[in-house]
Amino acid sequence: MTRIRHNDYGTLRPPAVGSWSPALRVSVVIPAYDCAEALERTVPALARQTYPSELVEVVVADDGSRPPLKVAGARVVRVSEGWGRGAARQTGQLAATGDVIHWLDSDMILADDHLEAHMRWHHLIDYAVVIGDTRFVDEPGEEGVQSEYTRKTLESSRRLKDAGSSAYLLHTGASTSVRAELLRAAGGVDASLNMAEDTELGYRLAQAGAVFIPDEQARAWHVGPSTVMLREKEVHRHNWSFLGDLIPDLRWLRRHPRRHWLVPYVRVAVTATTYEETRTTVDSALAGTLTDAAVTLVGPWGKLTGERRSSLDDPLLELRLLRNLYAHEPRVEFAESVPASAAPSPFLLTVPAGWALGADTLAGLIRHADRDLLGLVCVALAEGADGVVSARLERTAAFARAALFTGGTDDLVDEMFGSEWVSGSEHGFAPAPEAEPLTGEPAKWRALAGERLTEVKELRAQVERLTAEVGRLASPAPAADEERRGALSSLIRHMRRAG
Repeated sequence: MTRIRHNDYGTLRPPAVGSWSPALRVSVVIPAYDCAEALERTVPALARQTYPSELVEVVVADDGSRPPLKVAGARVVRVSEGWGRGAARQTGQLAATGDVIHWLDSDMILADDHLEAHMRWHHLIDYAVVIGDTRFVDEPGEEGVQSEYTRKTLESSRRLKDAGSSAYLLHTGASTSVRAELLRAAGGVDASLNMAEDTELGYRLAQAGAVFIPDEQARAWHVGPSTVMLREKEVHRHNWSFLGDLIPDLRWLRRHPRRHWLVPYVRVAVTATTYEETRTTVDSALAGTLTDAAVTLVGPWGKLTGERRSSLDDPLLELRLLRNLYAHEPRVEFAESVPASAAPSPFLLTVPAGWALGADTLAGLIRHADRDLLGLVCVALAEGADGVVSARLERTAAFARAALFTGGTDDLVDEMFGSEWVSGSEHGFAPAPEAEPLTGEPAKWRALAGERLTEVKELRAQVERLTAEVGRLASPAPAADEERRGALSSLIRHMRRAG
């Protein structure tokens, strides 16, 4: 199976439609509510597909229609828990038996080779999410147009090849397909959502390692405008009220400086040692400028039972103190082992206890990773007799994709996303005895102080270079050099005062 770097699926060479022999089964899942007339157009189009009919099943998830839907050529399953599009999609995919789940809206009309165009990609790799070319029409038979958002996104990203970690934003439920195994690994559909369930699912599929592939040959027509086209501002007002909790990647929805969010942007894993060392690391991780961080505190917490014991001579005292300290902190969870993945959070930082993070350490590391979409940033903290002490920032999507292949995980991540080593001191890490106290000024002022110190270092280096230049010009020289020397001396005096 081909290993794809970031979202650049251009290395794949799908067979031409009509020139290959399919083997995978596909389940077309259609969420439906009081739309019998639309289904009379949509389902017959599926019977005309060039993809072998024995490999196709059609599942209509009836979300409480009155009277219940009866659809020739499809298996109808009734939504029994919850309501809305999320509940219907989840009910349909749980009832499906195919290797691939193909989402389809009830008001779609497909070209006869639509399914075949989709399925070509799923025979090449098992981590593809294929997006059909949907055009909006007023009446069947019209050519139609893409939504403006889709058109601009495809044009600006080389059809998502350069979309990086944001490719999932084009994922919709109108006509997309995904391997059933990948869908279920990502957690299925959030049955509680009636709107934006496709965007939220796309985000989690991205964290599961998916590559998003828009196929212009997978032609389809949506009869009538979408809800976004008709009521865009109202749709955004509605969806953005909850998407900020679920998709930490949407940074503009998390502008509040002190809110607690359901899904952290970065999860920090710390293995407990002594009370003091561990507290230094955990507290510093929670006190940074990146406020939507959470900590997983790792230790043998199951040993903390309630039997009578000496409070001060307890052999498990360090663990008990840490459990006491963070028992009611909502951003700290307790685990027996380091999490294999931070999903659905996009980043996992593992850091040894006894090392303090600076105010801007988490934000700075993520900025560094995002510049080149790195999958792994290793941070050298110190070197001792046992080797290099380090922290690791892992991109969830990169490690999820690497897990689909055999071989060394870090090597696979480096191949498909890239990795780097950086200095801990340059990113604000410090051993506990040297760490700045967290009390007093807010995190943003500590970060600002760090930035100013960096600027001072740069200015001092510049002063040294200019001083050397003045020295060179100090020898007898023409009037032009004399004038330049005077200007440089004045600039140096000014920079020294500023520094």
